Amino acid sequence: MGKYAISVSPHINDKSTTSRIMLDVLIALVPSFIASILIFGPRAAVVTFVCVASCVFFEWGYLKIVKKPNPLVIIRDYSACITGVILAFNLPVTIPIWQAVVGSAVAIILVKQLFGGLGKNIFNPAETARVFMFIAFATTMTTWVKPLDFSTWVSPSNLDGLTAATPLALIKHGDVGALPGVWEMFIGVRGGCLGETSNLALLIGGIYLMFRRVISWHTPVAYIAMVAAFSALLGFDPVYQIFGGGLFLGAIFMATDYVTAPQTKLGQLIFGVMCGFFTVIIRVYSNYPEGVSFSILFMNILTPYINKLTETKPLGGVKK
Repeated sequence: MGKYAISVSPHINDKSTTSRIMLDVLIALVPSFIASILIFGPRAAVVTFVCVASCVFFEWGYLKIVKKPNPLVIIRDYSACITGVILAFNLPVTIPIWQAVVGSAVAIILVKQLFGGLGKNIFNPAETARVFMFIAFATTMTTWVKPLDFSTWVSPSNLDGLTAATPLALIKHGDVGALPGVWEMFIGVRGGCLGETSNLALLIGGIYLMFRRVISWHTPVAYIAMVAAFSALLGFDPVYQIFGGGLFLGAIFMATDYVTAPQTKLGQLIFGVMCGFFTVIIRVYSNYPEGVSFSILFMNILTPYINKLTETKPLGGVKK
């Protein structure tokens, strides 16, 4: 008996670290990054690099200003890099570079660091920055270009005859004759933000994260299934509703955020279902053709209550 160490539960032997988890998320985002360059041209890489570099710089600068010890060590968890990539994926490829930098500052300083840093922010930083930019820069945030036409990647102001509405915008305005085919939407050859169009690439990344047990299926599946079912119930084509916007990007990479999403499996199912419900409500009954960002942010507010509602009682614990 003397060879055994006896301790209280939980008995966990896991080599996972914050850096390892964040690195897995970055790896999962690689297929979408490659797809964005193939679909929208080299400027997709430029926008992504600017957002990542800006997020890392603003995090380092903030930690330096508030005199945190070893700020370079703190930012090695890759969380700022992930915020930068996801923010870039939520932007049009033609976004002015200075606006991408402003969005990065909002995500890191206002949404993440002023709330206390990693693990303490109540909203998803990239998602919040996208909503801020949509309100502040409405024109540039809703200017799309035709995929596979790279003539605008150097000079995005030259957009005459090159604009292309998103499938959800076409549906919103009743221009269903201009909709792309289902296969085109699935692989990403359509108008939209640079990292949201290729559902195939996002799905590959999501499968990788589930295989690595970084995320579970509960929130993404519940979210996507709810959008499909509720859209069909309201008389809309569910295939176009799940493939025509930023649903896969939001469901896989933002609604599963460890910090701002529920921790219990039941809570994740509830979170996904409610995100899907509000996404469809916004798409159908508001003037905005997309609803993923607003839905996730609204549900971020309710996350503490969902956690409280679905928390499990320890074996032998006293009923509260």
